[in-house]
Amino acid sequence: MFRKNVILEREQHKYADEAKDYLANQQKTQQLLNKARKKAQRKKGNLGDAWNKLQLFIDLVKAYSKGEYRNVSTKTIITVIGALLYFVSPLDLIPDFIIGMGFIDDAAVIAYALKKISTEIDAFSDWKMSGRH
Repeated sequence: MFRKNVILEREQHKYADEAKDYLANQQKTQQLLNKARKKAQRKKGNLGDAWNKLQLFIDLVKAYSKGEYRNVSTKTIITVIGALLYFVSPLDLIPDFIIGMGFIDDAAVIAYALKKISTEIDAFSDWKMSGRH
């Protein structure tokens, strides 16, 4: 288990610097969200439980980039953007074209990111469900 977390952390860190570039660039962020949405819709059946988590990540980044929701740390938003970048990247641990296995790593990175930021993502989910936006 520890080894798996080290691998997931390393993979997510690859995208952290790139994720920082998205914070100040709403157009670039919107392009990422569009890619993630399209890929998630195409691969919904392959993602299992990770699909709903991925939708929450997309919604958080969208609300953050529009300035609608800022009750989240910079580290958290970078973690979420990094997970989305990993998800849309064709170059990951298990290539997406491997039938039956290509999305295991994507789902694992999403779950790992969620575990790291669970308190803040729960607060965002509550905010979203409350309709205060």
